[in-house]
Amino acid sequence: MKKLYLVVAVLVMAAMLVPACTPTAPDCTLPEVFCVGMVTDVGKIDDKSFNQSAWEGVQQSKTDGVADWVQYIETTDAKDYDKNIATFADAGYDAIVTVGFALGEATAAAAIAYPNIYFIGVDQFQAWPYDTDTANDIANLAGLNFPEDQAGFLVGALAAMMTETGKIGGVFGTDAVPPVWRFGEGYRAGALYINPDIEIFIVYHSDVGFDKTFTDPEWGAQTADSMIDNGADVIFGGGGKTGNGAVVEAALRGVYAIGVDTDQYYTLPEAAPKLLSSAMKLITPGVAGLIVAAKDAQGGGAAFPAGNYMGLGGYAPYHDLDSVVPADVKTRMEEINAGLLDGTILTGVSPVKP
Repeated sequence: MKKLYLVVAVLVMAAMLVPACTPTAPDCTLPEVFCVGMVTDVGKIDDKSFNQSAWEGVQQSKTDGVADWVQYIETTDAKDYDKNIATFADAGYDAIVTVGFALGEATAAAAIAYPNIYFIGVDQFQAWPYDTDTANDIANLAGLNFPEDQAGFLVGALAAMMTETGKIGGVFGTDAVPPVWRFGEGYRAGALYINPDIEIFIVYHSDVGFDKTFTDPEWGAQTADSMIDNGADVIFGGGGKTGNGAVVEAALRGVYAIGVDTDQYYTLPEAAPKLLSSAMKLITPGVAGLIVAAKDAQGGGAAFPAGNYMGLGGYAPYHDLDSVVPADVKTRMEEINAGLLDGTILTGVSPVKP
């Protein structure tokens, strides 16, 4: 009996200790408490790419003292987008970040329904259901967009200059998502800019639904394998865990790999030794900056930048392969980047798939 009392006592003590170790959410309806929530797409918070970079931006706002409380909800089913956004909105959150093109309609609807909350839609071009007239912008909604075609163009040019076989590959999520399509077609355009005769294998994972297209590393690896078997010696992977599967497999097969969204040298260590570069969207600072803008606007400062807000893009350093990349290739990359920035070089890639 004494042993039973001892077990019960230990369990009671443990139960009492748990709340003390778990942060308690503040009352986000209070004007002095600034809360930021983030809703992921189905790619998950730990995708080492898109969602993860956005979450790091939200966390940065707390580190910098802009936000008092931050939290995320992982979406497991696309039909829950509205519900997940409303969870934060109904709790009185001041700013809500939604990640990915697929959440665009749900985010726009929520911004209209909750006019006192600021919404940041990552990769959500503000064209539906509104025209390009800025007078029709939703005042509390900013779409954070990036020049994916330019970032893709840069790494495509790099791939074309570094291939020894004259064959390169790209493995992507669905081309129904405009940013993914711009990455892929920018990559194609950049490679052709360097060598009109280069052979390019590009495959989009458009044969499955949104719940699978970005979360299929096995398919990504198998597709990369097929390209490598056919002679490709540079593989660009883009599209959450699907793209990661291609990048890691390329590195394991001993060919050059190119990451996406963030500098994946730091997020895919298993691919780092063969990671030539990454086509970057500076998502983390873009999200953090718009959260600052939301708090400023709430406090009566500058107006929130409604409509489309263009973030920055580029390409990552060569890291472990820096000594392998010839000096003339590095110079050419700098020249191409400068040309894209000043408009003397155009990718020719449209905003959405025709």
